[in-house]
Formats: sequence, structure tokens, C-alpha cells
Amino acid sequence: MANIEKFTRKELKGIGVGLKPTVHIGKDGLTENVVTELKNQIKINRIVKVKVLPASADKKREIAEELAERSGTKLIEIRGSTILLCNPRHYKGD
Repeated sequence: MANIEKFTRKELKGIGVGLKPTVHIGKDGLTENVVTELKNQIKINRIVKVKVLPASADKKREIAEELAERSGTKLIEIRGSTILLCNPRHYKGD
């Protein structure tokens, strides 16, 4: 089995700074299509930035936690209206 590169939360936040959001959550909220898209992107990229648009009525913390749970990802950070998630295989802890 190949050696998987693992990162701390601080390292992942640093990587996330340079990323643009590739998944957007709008007025429909957290749909199955959003979860599926995140799962697909997390397989390709080890870290994904999600943008919660102002039209979404849900609370960002609730969205972030539910999204992480439903997609099987690790919640790294919530900053403003962006959520940073990573593949748990690449997370080594704080």
C-alpha cells in the first residue's frame, strides 16, 4: 500500500488559503447533488473549499457539520461563508 501524505490542521488551512471555492451551496441548501459533487472532488483533490451563498437560509456551522458527516470528510475550518473540508485519509490531527 502506498504511503499517504498526511497534514495537520494548520498545514491544511495554509493549503486552503490559496484555493478557490469549487462547491457552492445556494438557496436550495444542502442537497444530495452538493454532497455527491463534494465526494467526487474530494477523491481527486485532498482538500476542497465550499462557499455558502447568502441565499442559503441555514446556519453555516450546521451546514458544515452535516456536509462533513454526509460526505465522509473532515471539517478543517469555517471562515466567514467558506468551509474547508479534507479527505480524512490525509488528516493526521492537530
